[in-house]
Amino acid sequence: MIKSVTLLIFALLLSGGAAISIAATTAVGMGDPKLELKHEMKDEMQHEMQHEMQHEVQHEMSHGMSMDSNGIVMNSNNAELPWGCESISQDYAFEVRAGRNYALVPGMVFGMSQHAYNVAPCSRVTVTFSNEDEVRHQWMVHGLPNYLYPTGMFHLEAMAGKSVRGTFIVPGDDKTYLVHCDMAQHMEKGMKGQLKVGRGSGDLWSIPTVSDTYRRADYLPEFTLWMMALLSSVIFLVVLYIARKK
Repeated sequence: MIKSVTLLIFALLLSGGAAISIAATTAVGMGDPKLELKHEMKDEMQHEMQHEMQHEVQHEMSHGMSMDSNGIVMNSNNAELPWGCESISQDYAFEVRAGRNYALVPGMVFGMSQHAYNVAPCSRVTVTFSNEDEVRHQWMVHGLPNYLYPTGMFHLEAMAGKSVRGTFIVPGDDKTYLVHCDMAQHMEKGMKGQLKVGRGSGDLWSIPTVSDTYRRADYLPEFTLWMMALLSSVIFLVVLYIARKK
């Protein structure tokens, strides 16, 4: 009995759940067809689960995901060119520091040493992201082409007091991409930026030191005051003209 239990534990350590079925079958006996069928079904289910888990791990690793005690780098790419790019146009290296010390705008709790980035189309961008806080922070780019960056994202995540580094290649069109920290409320509290490729596609709203805190409504454009002043002047002149006619 003790020998059977020992073999069972040893099998568990070596081969996981599939080996448990084999050891249990050996201990109980091979004479019961129902028991044998039950073990075969269990083994098949375990093999399928192991295959799915292995596929998921390989899928993640194929996306350039790496993780260690410093943090996580996801969808890193330093060689594969986006469609329309014949070669790397230029290399950029940014060193970005994150933490409470960079919350320089009123209302911010967190911040980054740099919130706006400008690069050439088809360029290769390397970011070293250093977290100076005691909580996790992220530096993420959204809107990249899905065929090259799964979910359209490049992701850096640094643990408290740690640094991570990753590289990605931007497409060849003029576009402005969102950069932010996706931890709860971190973007709303100041960790938001933008990456302009080429001429960009305009400034994103609520970028610290770049754009207004809140989105301006479509019916209230920037030149509203000038339009109101011009309309008031026209009305005044019309009223004055009518008064003189009388």
